[in-house]
Parts: sequence; structure tokens; C-alpha cells
Amino acid sequence: METLIPTINRLQEVFLTVGAEIIHLPQIVVVGSQSSGKSSVLESLVGRDFLPRGSGIVTRRPLVLQLINVASPEERLKTENGVKAEEWGTFLHCKNQVFTDFGEIRQEIEAETERSSGNNKGITPEPIHLKIFSPKVLNLTLVDLPGITKVPVGDQPEDIESQVQEMILSFISNPNSLILAVSAANSDLATSDALKLAREVDPDGRRTLLVVSKLDLMDAGTDALEVLLGRVIPIRLGIIGVVNRSQHDINTQKSLGDCMKDEQAFLQRQYPSLASRAGSRYLAKTLSRLLMHHIRECLPDLKTRVTVLSAQYQTRLNSYGQPVEDHSATLLQIVTKFASDYCNTIEGTARYIQTSELCGGARICYIFHETFGRTLQSIDPLGGLSELDILTAIRNATGPRPALFVPEVSFELLVKRQIKRLEEPSLRCVELVHEEMQRIIQHCSSFSTQELLRFPKLHDSIVEVVTGLLRKRLPIANEMVHNLVAIELAYINTKHPDFTDAAQVSASVNSQQAEAVDASKRWKNEKVAEEKAPAVGFSSPSKGQPINLLDTGVPVSRKLTSKEQRDCEVIQRLIKSYFLIVRKTIQDSVPKTVMHFLVNFVKEHLQSELVGQLYKQTLLQDLLIESQDTAQQRTEVAQMLQALKKANNIISEIRETHLW
Repeated sequence: METLIPTINRLQEVFLTVGAEIIHLPQIVVVGSQSSGKSSVLESLVGRDFLPRGSGIVTRRPLVLQLINVASPEERLKTENGVKAEEWGTFLHCKNQVFTDFGEIRQEIEAETERSSGNNKGITPEPIHLKIFSPKVLNLTLVDLPGITKVPVGDQPEDIESQVQEMILSFISNPNSLILAVSAANSDLATSDALKLAREVDPDGRRTLLVVSKLDLMDAGTDALEVLLGRVIPIRLGIIGVVNRSQHDINTQKSLGDCMKDEQAFLQRQYPSLASRAGSRYLAKTLSRLLMHHIRECLPDLKTRVTVLSAQYQTRLNSYGQPVEDHSATLLQIVTKFASDYCNTIEGTARYIQTSELCGGARICYIFHETFGRTLQSIDPLGGLSELDILTAIRNATGPRPALFVPEVSFELLVKRQIKRLEEPSLRCVELVHEEMQRIIQHCSSFSTQELLRFPKLHDSIVEVVTGLLRKRLPIANEMVHNLVAIELAYINTKHPDFTDAAQVSASVNSQQAEAVDASKRWKNEKVAEEKAPAVGFSSPSKGQPINLLDTGVPVSRKLTSKEQRDCEVIQRLIKSYFLIVRKTIQDSVPKTVMHFLVNFVKEHLQSELVGQLYKQTLLQDLLIESQDTAQQRTEVAQMLQALKKANNIISEIRETHLW
């Protein structure tokens, strides 16, 4: 049991070397109002006068105080630098300096406080670490905090009260800490700020011990017996009364030994029934006992916590990789891995698969069959083509002669116009695939190839090479897709096997020819009959009034004759049938073209392009320079992992019998 507190002290030293407090270690936190007697209580535990004193707020930084009992004569007369002394102290910030004069310890505390907090009575949460070796102390770890204050004095900030309370709460919120609440006997315990803060974080009182100081300063005729017996406010861990040194004792430099004798005499005289359970000596023994039992309870959780953190930091250290030794091999390894990850992302076999959105090959497939496919399906074969446009095309195709049959030229003219509408969505499909292949670069950089994060210049160079390769292939893919549409426009194959409507229209045209011959014959007969009939008077236009035949406007819309309606329907039927054939061909050919000229080409030539552009002796050193953050983080994580391993070894040294 006696080794538990030194073990915690060793753990504290281990974690202080890396400047991190990732594990909450068991310790005793001293809390109290200004002038409640905290400093006197701590000095009585040490048996020496070493803390700064004065008016107002004196303790402006947390003081982590480790009391180490030095029992053997050999250890008493030996210090770290060979200076012989029975009692001495060391500071963490003065690693190679040993203080045998406790007056110098006080001066160093004041000087270190001034260096960090300034001389304006401000506070700072950065602690001062002090170890005191003495045969007169019991093994303890205490934290002295600034006294609770209400009103700012001097140059203190207006929110000094909230700053002090936040600092205190940050320490006592640690579930592994014991709270030593100090309250003066000549004040009302119900208004104790120390107890109020303690109850906020420890409502059950499992971690709180109350010290009632200044028992000798109570008003005449009153005593603190009811308070010490726990009848006013019960405290689970107990209530201990002490007598502090008076200002007269301090001014006359009365020794702490004499003060403790006077304290014991006062307790025997005023509180004879509690004299054996009060006083500074009893307080020290109680704190040591409580701390050892508390450490015993916390130790299994500490061991588990250290083990878990060791595994986490080992994983982090592995992610940073090792320092580069062989630049050529490292570059080839990273380039090969990136190219492999890029291709695997397209193929859908990547190690890191996103679940929040489509990416890589899956998104390319979605672009081909959903985005591009739906866009083509939404194009109306006759969109933007009115009956009047068709009729105008038919008339323009016949020249000055009235058309007896539907001219084939008008069909070709109109169907090419509709086929041209397929080019824009086809080129947009190429653009979308190109954008997705750009996104794959970032996906591989962020998730697949963690080593790239170590080398910013290499990362940027790889991105630049892949982007350049995609940029070179984009115009080629666009040109080939443009050619697909141009090929369809170059030759309208009316003998296409799927163009079945052409035969039906041909039969319809033959029937129209027969009807036209019959109509011609009827017209001739009617003409002969008209010539035989007597002439009817026909008034010719008077002179001076010429007729302009072009004055008659062409109607924007009118009712079509049956022949015109029939001709329009024929052309519409042919256009729709042939357009659907071409659309089906484009919908099938564009994805194949994009895959061949863009996606597959990049997959096949990516690694060779990266090696050719980056694997050059003049670039190796520059490309493989680690980022400053990565190198620093690797060092910090390695130090923390080393500290955790030391902590694990220290905990493992404790015999299992100490845990129960």
C-alpha cells in the first residue's frame, strides 16, 4: 500500500515530460476562499514555511505539490547533484537545480508566478510543479489553487471571480481527485464557497474532506464542536479541525514544530473529546490514508485507460509512417499505390468505400445509364417542329412545281435537324465523366493513400500530372463523340433494318400515285366540258390599277387540306421512327466512346505517366520533403506512446494484492 502514492507520483512525472494530461491521476485538490488558511494548512503538512504570503490573492497559479518521504539515512543525505541535505525541494522548470533553503523555494514560486502571470495579480491555469523530499512528511500529492475571491483588486480583470471558479472546477471535476475543502471556523459553514463548489461536482460527498481552520479565532463563548461532529453539515469523508499559525507567529518566525505543539495543547484544552481526531498531524495521516485507498480504487481503471491509449497512439504513429531513407523506393511505392487505388476506385474494388454517396466507377455508371440515358429519353423526336415547318420544308424541296408526292429531301432535311439535338447531351456526358475522374483524385488522396499527406509537394505533383492527363484526353473524347453525331448526319440510311415505317410509307405513296392519275383524268374531262360551255363575262382590271400578287400575306396558321395533313403525318412518322433508331445508337455508342478514349486510357497509362513525370533524380529530394506538421506530430505521438509504455510498466510493477 505504501508504494501506491509514489507510483502515482512517477506516473505524473512521466506524463509531465510530454506536456500532456491525457490521464486524470489521483491527487488531492485544496480549495478554499482567500484567507481561509489554505497556505497554513499546507505548510503544516510539510512542516516548513515555504509558501508566498501577503494581502489579496497570493496563489495565482496552481501549485502541484508532491511530498516524498525519505526514510533511510542514505537517502536523507544525498541529493541529485551531490549536495548533502536532510530536506530539499526541486521544481520541474528547474530540472538540474536543488533547493535546500525553503526561503529560496518561496522566492522561486514568486518569481515563476511573475514570469507567467505578470505582476498585476492576474491568474493563469499553468501549474508549477514542486517536489519536497523530507523524512518528516508522508507521501502525498496535493494541488494548491488560487483562493476564491469576489471583488477584483488592483489590475485584476473584472471577471476574476469566474476565472478562479472555472480553474477550480477544471481540477475538482476530475473524478479521480479528492477535494480538500478548507473553511474558517469563524465563518458560517452554510455560506462556504469551497463546499458549494465541491458539491457541484461531488453531490454525494464521496470525494470531499472538510478542514475547519482557525479554531482558535472563534468568538468567546462559542466553539465548533457541532460542526466538527458533522451535525451542521455532514461530510462523508469526515471533518478535521486545525489551528493555523497567527500573523504574530509568522512575524516572530515561530517554528512550525512549536506551533504544532501549541495546536495540540489547544485541542486538548478546548476539544478534549476530539483532540485525537483533529490537528495537522492527524490531517496528514488521514489524507495519506484516503489517497492510498482512492488510488487503489482508481488503479484498475487507470491500467485499462493506459492500455487503450497505447493502442490508439500506436495506430496513429503507424499512420504517419517511418522517416524516408530510400527516396527512389518510397516514390515508386507511393506512385504505384496511388495508381492502383485510382483504378480500384473506378473498378469498385477500393479498400475504402464510401457509403454516403456514389463515387468512382459507380458514379460513372450512374452518369451513363441514369443521367445521360434519361436526358436522351426526354428529348421529343418532333420537339421544336410544327406542322407548318414540315409543310414549308416540303414546298421548299419541290421548287416551282407543285408536289404530287412527298419529297425525300424534306425528310432528310428535317431528320438531320432533330438528330443534331443529340450532340449537346452527349458532350455533357463526357464532361460529367471527366469531372468525376477529377473527384477520384481527391478521394484517393484523402482516404486511400494516407502517405501522400506526409509529402505535400508530391501530393500536389501527382494531382497535377493526373489532371494534365485528363485534360489532354478530354478534347479527344469530345471530338470522337462529336464525330458519332456527325456520322449519323452524314448518311441517312433509309434502308436500315429497323426503319420499317419506310416500306409502309412507300406503299402509301404508291396508292397516292394511283389516286393522282385518276384525279388527273377527271380534271381533263371537266376541262373539256368547260370549254364547250358558253363563255361568261369576265371583267379585266381597269387600266391604272395594277394588281400586286405578292401583297397577299402568308397566314401564320391555317387549316391544312387533307393532302397537306397526310403529307405532314408521313414526314412526322418517318422522322420519329428514324430518330428513335439514331437515339438508340447514340445512347449505346457514347458510353463506349467515353470509356475507350477517356476512362480506360487513363487507367492504362496513369502509372506510366506518373513515373515518367515524377521519377527523376533531380526531383526526388524535393518531392519527398515531409510537411512540418507531420514530422512534429510523429515526434509528439512517439513521445506520448513512449510515456504510455513507461506508465504501463510502472503500473504493472504494483503487486496484484494491492488492487484488492
